[in-house]
Amino acid sequence: MIFLGYPLWWLLGLGHIVFMAMTVPMAMFLWRRRNTLVAPAGFGLWLFFIVWVLLGVTVLWVHAPGASPEGGITRLLVFGWRMVWYLSFTVVLLYICNSSEEELPTGRVGRLLGFMFIVTTVGGLVGTFWPTLQLTSLMEMLLPHGLASNAFLRDAIHPKVADVSTILGFEQSRPMAPFAYSNTWGAAYAFFLPFFVLTWIVRARGRRRIAGCVILIASLWPVVYSLNRGLWGALILIGVFGLIRLVAIGGARVLGWTIAGLCAGALIIAASPLPGMVQSRLDNPHSNTRRTLLAVETVKSAWTGSPLLGFGSTRDVEGDLDSVAGGERPGCKACAPPPLGTQGHLWLLIFAHGLVGTVAFLAFFTLRFVRHWRDRSAYSLAGCCVLLSCGLFLFTYDLVEVPLYTVMVAVALMWRAKRDNPVLPVLERVR
Repeated sequence: MIFLGYPLWWLLGLGHIVFMAMTVPMAMFLWRRRNTLVAPAGFGLWLFFIVWVLLGVTVLWVHAPGASPEGGITRLLVFGWRMVWYLSFTVVLLYICNSSEEELPTGRVGRLLGFMFIVTTVGGLVGTFWPTLQLTSLMEMLLPHGLASNAFLRDAIHPKVADVSTILGFEQSRPMAPFAYSNTWGAAYAFFLPFFVLTWIVRARGRRRIAGCVILIASLWPVVYSLNRGLWGALILIGVFGLIRLVAIGGARVLGWTIAGLCAGALIIAASPLPGMVQSRLDNPHSNTRRTLLAVETVKSAWTGSPLLGFGSTRDVEGDLDSVAGGERPGCKACAPPPLGTQGHLWLLIFAHGLVGTVAFLAFFTLRFVRHWRDRSAYSLAGCCVLLSCGLFLFTYDLVEVPLYTVMVAVALMWRAKRDNPVLPVLERVR
Protein backbone atom coordinates (compact mmCIF):
# COMPACT_ATOMS: atom_id res chain seq x y z
CA MET A 1 0.00 0.00 0.00
CA ILE A 2 2.80 2.43 0.88
CA PHE A 3 4.86 1.96 -2.26
CA LEU A 4 2.03 1.12 -4.64
CA GLY A 5 0.22 4.35 -3.85
CA TYR A 6 3.31 6.47 -3.33
CA PRO A 7 2.81 8.76 -6.37
CA LEU A 8 -0.64 9.68 -5.01
CA TRP A 9 0.64 10.16 -1.47
CA TRP A 10 3.34 12.48 -2.78
CA LEU A 11 0.86 14.57 -4.75
CA LEU A 12 -1.36 14.86 -1.67
CA GLY A 13 1.60 15.94 0.49
CA LEU A 14 1.44 12.67 2.43
CA GLY A 15 4.59 11.06 1.06
CA HIS A 16 6.22 10.99 4.50
CA ILE A 17 3.15 10.69 6.70
CA VAL A 18 1.95 7.45 5.07
CA PHE A 19 5.10 5.59 6.18
CA MET A 20 4.52 6.65 9.75
CA ALA A 21 0.81 5.91 9.60
CA MET A 22 1.35 2.37 8.29
CA THR A 23 3.71 1.74 11.19
CA VAL A 24 0.67 1.49 13.45
CA PRO A 25 -0.98 -1.60 11.86
CA MET A 26 2.46 -3.21 11.48
CA ALA A 27 3.14 -2.63 15.18
CA MET A 28 -0.26 -4.14 16.04
CA PHE A 29 0.64 -7.21 13.96
CA LEU A 30 3.89 -7.55 15.90
CA TRP A 31 2.15 -7.08 19.24
CA ARG A 32 -0.14 -10.01 18.50
CA ARG A 33 2.97 -12.14 17.90
CA ARG A 34 5.05 -10.68 20.70
CA ASN A 35 5.76 -14.12 22.22
CA THR A 36 7.25 -15.53 19.01
CA LEU A 37 9.08 -12.54 17.52
CA VAL A 38 12.34 -13.16 15.69
CA ALA A 39 14.97 -10.71 14.46
CA PRO A 40 18.23 -10.76 12.50
CA ALA A 41 21.51 -11.27 14.33
CA GLY A 42 22.81 -7.99 15.67
CA PHE A 43 19.34 -6.54 16.18
CA GLY A 44 20.38 -5.74 19.74
CA LEU A 45 22.85 -3.22 18.30
CA TRP A 46 19.99 -1.48 16.51
CA LEU A 47 17.83 -1.45 19.65
CA PHE A 48 20.75 0.02 21.59
CA PHE A 49 21.04 2.71 18.91
CA ILE A 50 17.32 3.54 19.23
CA VAL A 51 17.64 3.88 23.01
CA TRP A 52 20.72 6.08 22.55
CA VAL A 53 18.85 8.29 20.09
CA LEU A 54 16.01 8.65 22.59
CA LEU A 55 18.48 9.77 25.28
CA GLY A 56 19.41 12.62 22.97
CA VAL A 57 16.31 14.50 24.09
CA THR A 58 18.19 15.31 27.30
CA VAL A 59 20.86 17.32 25.45
CA LEU A 60 18.70 19.15 22.92
CA TRP A 61 19.30 22.48 24.65
CA VAL A 62 22.90 21.90 25.65
CA HIS A 63 25.14 24.45 23.96
CA ALA A 64 27.08 23.06 20.99
CA PRO A 65 30.37 24.85 20.20
CA GLY A 66 30.03 26.85 17.00
CA ALA A 67 26.24 26.51 16.92
CA SER A 68 23.56 29.15 17.27
CA PRO A 69 21.78 29.21 20.66
CA GLU A 70 18.46 29.79 18.89
CA GLY A 71 16.05 26.95 18.23
CA GLY A 72 13.49 26.73 21.01
CA ILE A 73 10.72 24.19 20.61
CA THR A 74 11.71 23.61 16.99
CA ARG A 75 14.56 21.42 18.16
CA LEU A 76 12.11 19.09 19.87
CA LEU A 77 9.91 18.90 16.76
CA VAL A 78 12.85 17.99 14.50
CA PHE A 79 14.07 15.46 17.07
CA GLY A 80 10.58 13.93 17.26
CA TRP A 81 10.35 13.73 13.47
CA ARG A 82 13.57 11.73 13.20
CA MET A 83 12.68 9.59 16.21
CA VAL A 84 9.40 8.54 14.61
CA TRP A 85 11.27 7.64 11.42
CA TYR A 86 13.76 5.49 13.35
CA LEU A 87 10.88 3.69 15.03
CA SER A 88 9.27 3.15 11.62
CA PHE A 89 12.51 1.59 10.34
CA THR A 90 12.50 -0.76 13.34
CA VAL A 91 8.89 -1.81 12.91
CA VAL A 92 9.12 -2.51 9.16
CA LEU A 93 12.24 -4.63 9.71
CA LEU A 94 10.48 -6.76 12.33
CA TYR A 95 7.25 -6.87 10.35
CA ILE A 96 8.89 -8.37 7.26
CA CYS A 97 11.05 -10.75 9.30
CA ASN A 98 8.03 -12.05 11.22
CA SER A 99 5.70 -12.40 8.23
CA SER A 100 5.55 -15.76 6.51
CA GLU A 101 6.00 -16.20 2.78
CA GLU A 102 2.25 -16.81 2.49
CA GLU A 103 1.37 -13.64 4.38
CA LEU A 104 3.88 -11.40 2.64
CA PRO A 105 5.51 -13.00 -0.42
CA THR A 106 9.10 -11.91 -0.98
CA GLY A 107 8.42 -11.61 -4.71
CA ARG A 108 5.62 -9.13 -4.07
CA VAL A 109 7.84 -6.90 -1.96
CA GLY A 110 10.58 -7.10 -4.58
CA ARG A 111 8.15 -6.13 -7.34
CA LEU A 112 6.95 -3.15 -5.29
CA LEU A 113 10.52 -1.95 -4.89
CA GLY A 114 10.99 -2.44 -8.63
CA PHE A 115 7.82 -0.41 -9.20
CA MET A 116 9.31 2.37 -7.08
CA PHE A 117 12.29 2.44 -9.41
CA ILE A 118 9.88 3.12 -12.28
CA VAL A 119 8.23 5.88 -10.24
CA THR A 120 11.66 7.33 -9.48
CA THR A 121 12.58 7.20 -13.18
CA VAL A 122 9.37 8.93 -14.25
CA GLY A 123 9.88 11.59 -11.59
CA GLY A 124 13.45 12.07 -12.76
CA LEU A 125 12.38 12.50 -16.39
CA VAL A 126 9.66 14.99 -15.44
CA GLY A 127 12.15 16.93 -13.31
CA THR A 128 14.65 16.99 -16.16
CA PHE A 129 12.29 18.22 -18.88
CA TRP A 130 9.85 20.34 -16.81
CA PRO A 131 12.02 21.51 -13.90
CA THR A 132 9.83 24.45 -12.84
CA LEU A 133 6.72 22.35 -12.28
CA GLN A 134 5.32 22.67 -8.75
CA LEU A 135 1.97 21.84 -7.19
CA THR A 136 0.04 22.80 -4.09
CA SER A 137 -0.78 19.65 -2.16
CA LEU A 138 -3.90 18.90 -0.17
CA MET A 139 -1.85 19.04 3.04
CA GLU A 140 -0.72 22.58 2.20
CA MET A 141 -4.34 23.62 1.73
CA LEU A 142 -5.50 22.08 5.00
CA LEU A 143 -2.68 23.20 7.30
CA PRO A 144 -2.60 26.72 8.77
CA HIS A 145 -0.50 29.04 6.62
CA GLY A 146 2.10 29.59 9.33
CA LEU A 147 2.67 25.85 9.70
CA ALA A 148 2.54 25.06 5.98
CA SER A 149 5.10 27.77 5.23
CA ASN A 150 7.62 26.37 7.71
CA ALA A 151 10.72 25.52 5.64
CA PHE A 152 11.27 22.10 7.22
CA LEU A 153 7.64 21.03 6.85
CA ARG A 154 7.22 22.60 3.43
CA ASP A 155 9.92 20.38 1.97
CA ALA A 156 7.92 17.34 3.11
CA ILE A 157 4.47 18.39 1.86
CA HIS A 158 5.14 20.55 -1.21
CA PRO A 159 5.36 18.54 -4.49
CA LYS A 160 8.28 19.88 -6.49
CA VAL A 161 9.92 18.01 -9.37
CA ALA A 162 13.42 19.51 -9.53
CA ASP A 163 15.99 21.75 -7.93
CA VAL A 164 17.47 24.23 -10.39
CA SER A 165 21.16 24.94 -9.73
CA THR A 166 24.05 26.67 -11.47
CA ILE A 167 26.80 24.19 -10.64
CA LEU A 168 28.17 24.22 -14.21
CA GLY A 169 27.85 27.99 -14.60
CA PHE A 170 24.37 27.85 -16.12
CA GLU A 171 20.94 26.76 -14.90
CA GLN A 172 20.72 22.99 -14.66
CA SER A 173 17.79 21.00 -13.28
CA ARG A 174 18.50 18.29 -10.73
CA PRO A 175 15.51 15.90 -10.50
CA MET A 176 13.92 15.26 -7.12
CA ALA A 177 10.37 13.98 -7.77
CA PRO A 178 8.72 12.20 -6.07
CA PHE A 179 10.94 13.04 -3.10
CA ALA A 180 11.81 16.15 -1.16
CA TYR A 181 15.44 16.59 -2.25
CA SER A 182 17.61 15.85 -5.26
CA ASN A 183 20.02 13.77 -3.17
CA THR A 184 17.10 11.71 -1.89
CA TRP A 185 16.20 11.03 -5.52
CA GLY A 186 19.75 9.81 -6.13
CA ALA A 187 19.70 7.52 -3.10
CA ALA A 188 16.28 6.13 -4.04
CA TYR A 189 17.47 5.40 -7.59
CA ALA A 190 20.44 3.40 -6.32
CA PHE A 191 18.44 1.54 -3.65
CA PHE A 192 15.53 0.56 -5.92
CA LEU A 193 17.70 -0.30 -8.94
CA PRO A 194 18.80 -3.82 -7.82
CA PHE A 195 15.20 -4.88 -7.24
CA PHE A 196 14.10 -3.47 -10.58
CA VAL A 197 16.84 -5.36 -12.41
CA LEU A 198 15.88 -8.51 -10.53
CA THR A 199 12.11 -8.34 -11.07
CA TRP A 200 11.91 -6.64 -14.48
CA ILE A 201 14.94 -8.05 -16.28
CA VAL A 202 16.60 -11.06 -14.63
CA ARG A 203 13.40 -12.87 -13.66
CA ALA A 204 11.19 -11.41 -16.37
CA ARG A 205 10.42 -12.75 -19.82
CA GLY A 206 9.14 -11.50 -23.13
CA ARG A 207 7.56 -8.07 -23.20
CA ARG A 208 8.17 -7.41 -19.52
CA ARG A 209 11.92 -7.91 -19.95
CA ILE A 210 11.95 -5.70 -23.05
CA ALA A 211 10.02 -3.01 -21.16
CA GLY A 212 12.46 -3.32 -18.28
CA CYS A 213 15.44 -2.75 -20.57
CA VAL A 214 13.76 0.30 -22.14
CA ILE A 215 12.95 1.78 -18.73
CA LEU A 216 16.49 1.17 -17.51
CA ILE A 217 17.98 2.93 -20.53
CA ALA A 218 15.52 5.83 -20.18
CA SER A 219 16.44 6.19 -16.51
CA LEU A 220 20.04 6.99 -17.44
CA TRP A 221 18.99 10.38 -18.80
CA PRO A 222 18.05 11.92 -15.42
CA VAL A 223 21.00 10.08 -13.82
CA VAL A 224 23.38 11.89 -16.17
CA TYR A 225 21.73 15.28 -15.81
CA SER A 226 21.32 15.01 -12.05
CA LEU A 227 25.02 15.95 -11.72
CA ASN A 228 24.97 13.58 -8.77
CA ARG A 229 28.52 12.35 -8.22
CA GLY A 230 27.45 10.25 -5.25
CA LEU A 231 24.95 8.38 -7.41
CA TRP A 232 27.50 7.88 -10.19
CA GLY A 233 29.95 6.45 -7.69
CA ALA A 234 27.32 4.17 -6.17
CA LEU A 235 26.37 2.75 -9.57
CA ILE A 236 30.03 1.94 -10.28
CA LEU A 237 30.43 0.35 -6.84
CA ILE A 238 27.37 -1.91 -7.02
CA GLY A 239 28.13 -2.72 -10.66
CA VAL A 240 31.58 -4.02 -9.76
CA PHE A 241 30.30 -5.92 -6.72
CA GLY A 242 27.39 -7.42 -8.65
CA LEU A 243 29.69 -8.47 -11.48
CA ILE A 244 32.14 -10.20 -9.13
CA ARG A 245 29.40 -12.07 -7.29
CA LEU A 246 27.52 -13.10 -10.43
CA VAL A 247 30.65 -14.43 -12.09
CA ALA A 248 31.58 -16.29 -8.90
CA ILE A 249 28.14 -17.90 -8.80
CA GLY A 250 27.32 -18.39 -12.48
CA GLY A 251 30.77 -19.01 -13.95
CA ALA A 252 31.47 -18.84 -17.68
CA ARG A 253 27.81 -18.45 -18.69
CA VAL A 254 27.37 -15.29 -16.64
CA LEU A 255 30.78 -14.02 -17.75
CA GLY A 256 29.60 -14.18 -21.37
CA TRP A 257 26.40 -12.25 -20.59
CA THR A 258 28.46 -9.74 -18.63
CA ILE A 259 30.88 -9.07 -21.47
CA ALA A 260 27.97 -8.58 -23.87
CA GLY A 261 26.25 -6.26 -21.42
CA LEU A 262 29.37 -4.22 -20.79
CA CYS A 263 29.94 -3.79 -24.52
CA ALA A 264 26.35 -2.64 -25.04
CA GLY A 265 26.59 -0.33 -22.03
CA ALA A 266 29.88 1.14 -23.26
CA LEU A 267 28.32 1.97 -26.61
CA ILE A 268 25.33 3.62 -24.97
CA ILE A 269 27.54 5.65 -22.64
CA ALA A 270 29.87 6.70 -25.46
CA ALA A 271 26.90 7.96 -27.49
CA SER A 272 25.35 9.75 -24.50
CA PRO A 273 26.18 13.13 -22.93
CA LEU A 274 27.59 11.32 -19.89
CA PRO A 275 31.33 11.63 -20.62
CA GLY A 276 31.06 15.38 -21.24
CA MET A 277 28.73 15.92 -18.28
CA VAL A 278 30.98 13.95 -15.94
CA GLN A 279 34.02 15.95 -16.99
CA SER A 280 32.14 19.23 -16.61
CA ARG A 281 30.93 18.18 -13.15
CA LEU A 282 34.45 17.20 -12.07
CA ASP A 283 35.75 20.52 -13.37
CA ASN A 284 33.17 22.28 -11.17
CA PRO A 285 33.42 20.60 -7.74
CA HIS A 286 31.11 23.33 -6.37
CA SER A 287 30.35 21.92 -2.91
CA ASN A 288 33.56 20.06 -2.07
CA THR A 289 35.11 22.77 0.10
CA ARG A 290 31.76 23.65 1.67
CA ARG A 291 31.04 20.02 2.58
CA THR A 292 34.53 19.39 3.91
CA LEU A 293 34.62 22.46 6.12
CA LEU A 294 31.11 21.81 7.41
CA ALA A 295 32.05 18.20 8.24
CA VAL A 296 35.15 19.42 10.09
CA GLU A 297 33.11 21.93 12.10
CA THR A 298 30.50 19.26 12.85
CA VAL A 299 33.02 16.74 14.17
CA LYS A 300 34.94 19.41 16.10
CA SER A 301 31.75 20.64 17.79
CA ALA A 302 30.64 17.14 18.76
CA TRP A 303 34.11 16.10 19.95
CA THR A 304 34.62 19.14 22.16
CA GLY A 305 31.04 19.53 23.38
CA SER A 306 29.41 16.12 23.74
CA PRO A 307 31.46 13.29 22.20
CA LEU A 308 29.53 10.32 23.61
CA LEU A 309 25.88 11.39 23.46
CA GLY A 310 25.96 14.15 20.86
CA PHE A 311 23.43 16.97 20.86
CA GLY A 312 20.23 15.12 19.96
CA SER A 313 19.64 16.89 16.66
CA THR A 314 21.18 19.29 14.15
CA ARG A 315 21.98 22.93 15.00
CA ASP A 316 22.22 26.09 12.92
CA VAL A 317 25.71 27.46 12.49
CA GLU A 318 26.56 30.50 14.58
CA GLY A 319 27.56 33.43 12.38
CA ASP A 320 28.36 33.29 8.70
CA LEU A 321 31.26 30.86 8.65
CA ASP A 322 32.71 32.75 5.70
CA SER A 323 35.11 29.94 4.93
CA VAL A 324 32.17 27.65 4.27
CA ALA A 325 29.52 29.70 2.54
CA GLY A 326 29.75 33.41 3.09
CA GLY A 327 26.30 33.63 4.62
CA GLU A 328 22.82 34.02 3.25
CA ARG A 329 22.26 37.07 1.12
CA PRO A 330 19.47 38.40 -1.12
CA GLY A 331 18.97 36.12 -4.10
CA CYS A 332 21.15 33.39 -2.62
CA LYS A 333 19.50 31.75 0.36
CA ALA A 334 21.53 28.61 -0.34
CA CYS A 335 24.72 30.58 0.30
CA ALA A 336 24.07 30.22 4.03
CA PRO A 337 25.95 27.32 5.62
CA PRO A 338 23.79 24.22 6.21
CA PRO A 339 23.19 23.22 9.83
CA LEU A 340 25.82 21.26 11.71
CA GLY A 341 25.05 17.56 11.35
CA THR A 342 23.78 17.73 7.78
CA GLN A 343 25.26 17.07 4.31
CA GLY A 344 25.80 13.41 5.16
CA HIS A 345 24.11 10.93 7.49
CA LEU A 346 27.44 10.07 9.10
CA TRP A 347 27.79 13.67 10.27
CA LEU A 348 24.24 13.57 11.65
CA LEU A 349 25.12 10.43 13.61
CA ILE A 350 28.28 11.95 15.06
CA PHE A 351 26.74 15.32 15.91
CA ALA A 352 23.28 14.22 17.05
CA HIS A 353 24.05 10.84 18.64
CA GLY A 354 27.74 10.94 19.48
CA LEU A 355 30.42 8.33 18.97
CA VAL A 356 28.49 5.64 20.84
CA GLY A 357 25.38 5.98 18.68
CA THR A 358 27.48 6.18 15.52
CA VAL A 359 29.35 2.96 16.32
CA ALA A 360 26.10 1.11 17.12
CA PHE A 361 24.47 2.24 13.87
CA LEU A 362 27.45 1.35 11.69
CA ALA A 363 28.03 -1.96 13.49
CA PHE A 364 24.49 -3.17 12.83
CA PHE A 365 24.58 -2.59 9.08
CA THR A 366 28.17 -3.80 8.75
CA LEU A 367 27.20 -7.05 10.49
CA ARG A 368 24.25 -7.53 8.15
CA PHE A 369 26.51 -7.09 5.11
CA VAL A 370 29.15 -9.48 6.46
CA ARG A 371 26.45 -12.08 7.14
CA HIS A 372 25.10 -12.02 3.58
CA TRP A 373 27.71 -10.90 1.07
CA ARG A 374 28.58 -14.50 0.14
CA ASP A 375 24.98 -15.72 -0.02
CA ARG A 376 23.79 -17.09 -3.34
CA SER A 377 20.21 -15.82 -3.22
CA ALA A 378 19.00 -13.04 -5.49
CA TYR A 379 17.66 -10.92 -2.64
CA SER A 380 20.91 -11.21 -0.70
CA LEU A 381 22.80 -9.89 -3.72
CA ALA A 382 20.30 -7.05 -4.17
CA GLY A 383 20.40 -6.23 -0.46
CA CYS A 384 24.19 -6.15 -0.35
CA CYS A 385 24.18 -3.76 -3.30
CA VAL A 386 21.83 -1.52 -1.32
CA LEU A 387 24.09 -1.65 1.75
CA LEU A 388 27.18 -0.82 -0.31
CA SER A 389 25.40 2.21 -1.79
CA CYS A 390 24.25 3.22 1.68
CA GLY A 391 27.81 3.02 2.96
CA LEU A 392 28.96 5.40 0.25
CA PHE A 393 26.02 7.78 0.71
CA LEU A 394 26.69 8.09 4.46
CA PHE A 395 29.35 10.67 3.68
CA THR A 396 27.23 12.87 1.40
CA TYR A 397 23.48 12.24 1.80
CA ASP A 398 20.99 12.80 4.59
CA LEU A 399 19.33 9.36 4.56
CA VAL A 400 16.57 9.56 7.17
CA GLU A 401 13.10 9.03 5.62
CA VAL A 402 12.48 6.94 2.46
CA PRO A 403 16.13 5.92 1.78
CA LEU A 404 16.78 4.28 5.17
CA TYR A 405 13.29 2.79 5.14
CA THR A 406 14.22 1.05 1.88
CA VAL A 407 17.53 -0.10 3.36
CA MET A 408 15.66 -1.73 6.24
CA VAL A 409 13.31 -3.49 3.82
CA ALA A 410 16.34 -4.79 1.91
CA VAL A 411 17.96 -6.04 5.15
CA ALA A 412 14.77 -7.87 6.10
CA LEU A 413 14.46 -9.49 2.66
CA MET A 414 18.08 -10.68 2.83
CA TRP A 415 17.50 -12.25 6.21
CA ARG A 416 14.29 -13.95 5.08
CA ALA A 417 15.90 -15.26 1.90
CA LYS A 418 18.65 -16.93 3.89
CA ARG A 419 16.19 -18.31 6.43
CA ASP A 420 13.76 -19.75 3.89
CA ASN A 421 16.09 -20.66 1.00
CA PRO A 422 19.68 -20.89 2.27
CA VAL A 423 21.08 -22.23 -1.03
CA LEU A 424 18.73 -20.58 -3.51
CA PRO A 425 20.82 -19.54 -6.55
CA VAL A 426 20.70 -16.05 -7.97
CA LEU A 427 19.97 -17.21 -11.50
CA GLU A 428 17.38 -19.90 -10.77
CA ARG A 429 14.95 -18.56 -13.37
CA VAL A 430 17.29 -17.12 -15.95
CA ARG A 431 17.17 -18.67 -19.40
